[in-house]
Amino acid sequence: MARGKVEPAANLTELVARATSAFHEGRGMDAEVLCKQILAADARQPTALNIMGLLYQASGNHRQAAKTLAKAVAANEIDAACQYNLATSYQALGQRADAARHYRKALALGLSGKGPEPFLLQDATIVQCLSRMQDRSNLAVSDASVFDAAAIAAIAENTFLRCALGATIIRGVPLEAFLTGLRQALLRLADGVDAHSNAVQADLLGLFCALAEQCFLNEYVFAQTADETSRAAQLHDRLRQKLHDGVDIPLALIAAVGAYFPLHAIPKAESLLNAKWPDHAAGLLRQQVREPLEEIEDRAKIAALTAIDDGTSVEVMRQYEENPYPRWTINPLSTLGRPKTSPDRPGPSILIAGCGTGEHPFDIAQKSPEASILAIDLSRVSLAYARRKTREEGLRNIEYAQGDILNLSTIGRTFDRIETVGVLHHLADPKAGWRVLISLLAPHGIMRVGLYSALARQPIVEARAIVAERGYEPTAEGVRALRQTIIREKDEPRWQSLIQTVDFYSTSGCRDMFFNVMEHRLTIADIKSFLDEHGFAFLGFELDPRIVEQFRQRHSAADALTDLDAWQAFESANPRTFLNMYVFSIRRKSASVATPP
Repeated sequence: MARGKVEPAANLTELVARATSAFHEGRGMDAEVLCKQILAADARQPTALNIMGLLYQASGNHRQAAKTLAKAVAANEIDAACQYNLATSYQALGQRADAARHYRKALALGLSGKGPEPFLLQDATIVQCLSRMQDRSNLAVSDASVFDAAAIAAIAENTFLRCALGATIIRGVPLEAFLTGLRQALLRLADGVDAHSNAVQADLLGLFCALAEQCFLNEYVFAQTADETSRAAQLHDRLRQKLHDGVDIPLALIAAVGAYFPLHAIPKAESLLNAKWPDHAAGLLRQQVREPLEEIEDRAKIAALTAIDDGTSVEVMRQYEENPYPRWTINPLSTLGRPKTSPDRPGPSILIAGCGTGEHPFDIAQKSPEASILAIDLSRVSLAYARRKTREEGLRNIEYAQGDILNLSTIGRTFDRIETVGVLHHLADPKAGWRVLISLLAPHGIMRVGLYSALARQPIVEARAIVAERGYEPTAEGVRALRQTIIREKDEPRWQSLIQTVDFYSTSGCRDMFFNVMEHRLTIADIKSFLDEHGFAFLGFELDPRIVEQFRQRHSAADALTDLDAWQAFESANPRTFLNMYVFSIRRKSASVATPP
């Protein structure tokens, strides 16, 4: 290939693939030549612009890298890699506000499915802190030398870390150890700033505010020593007294208390919203004061659709009132620019039975803006969270109400589509609740169901037995004690798969996984029996395409994907297939084969 030769536009796809391969193989010069050819034909080609930006970064030319990567973002603003790379150059140039803006965009886009953890573990200061911890499994780091002034100052300059702390739950035992130690450093700092409210640098305050946001997101799941708990309680009392007295309060004190206790629960916390604070305090005060108080006020406005009088339903409701699940933050669909308002033309009616904190109806409403959605749940606390998130995004096609699936037959409505994912197995009798829901499904309607697999759930069953045997309580303290035990024993086979789950890194997630007041597990044979009894056809499981391909290699018949006997044989040979749960769709066998609503 001659240097500088421009390939015909029809070959651009091939050129992009070749440039990408060259870059990942470390052939920078070849990648540069190919990218310049691509850009000569299409100056806005985002992949070529991104690669050129990375090449400029590698040479230390961040100014040119930022210019080039800004063009890549302009050409494709939903590319998380371009957003992250542009932020990195802005960070190197000292343009922290610009870096933060693009890091947040990259986080909202999901960082190309990688999450923030691998990026954080590339940071030299974080790696150095971890290497200085003699035992990474000991989350209660007490050696202040690990987080000395120099280390904390370097950590505070990490804009990506600060953005990630406020945006999403950070997962993984090493990073949890790092953050647990960092929180202790915040506690030490807050002890000495009461008389010197302006003595802490802005970067440090920004870091500690973000750390308090992280602790609120994971519901204070980090381990803490008895001494640490006592000192945090003293700071809590100090803040409470200052709020009562109406005197000036150091931001470091607010951040330290917010890293151990939810600020909104302190009397007169709303007065914090009336004071003037630096920009880096805005996220913390919004998250821990403004939003929770808004949700508390909103709970009384939520309609009660049915009675909640079943004993198990009341217990489940109480669990999710205390620990609403999941506490989600990032909504990638809103970043992708999906329609937010429903058009004038009528759409299908959808029931989401068991909507939790709203992530599920949020997703459906954005994908189906023309639909009319009724989302119900037992927990008003969860519903208030969902309603706030929905208002913030401007979605107008969701109606929320409190109700029990077991009593829904009284509402006198039918639906074109019903979604009940991860809910029925928490009822006293899952099949009784399922029967109620199919009675509400329109004749040609589709139902989407999610149920726990008895086979895939076996590690959870074993873990729950150990929890009961050792007497852990379903409280914040009990969850923290259980997690410390699991982390100490993390190399034991019984814990290895569980410590990798998303739910392990939040209090509500752990309570849902290990302490749920009611959990049933079903088999594919159970599902088949129920569908046959009620005249429903199985339309297929929702699975990773790689699993589907493995299944096809074993079961090649044209109708195998809807053959539950074939799936039962496959699951027996591959017991982790439905590790999350069975998620599948059904419709009445008597329904027309016309396109579903």
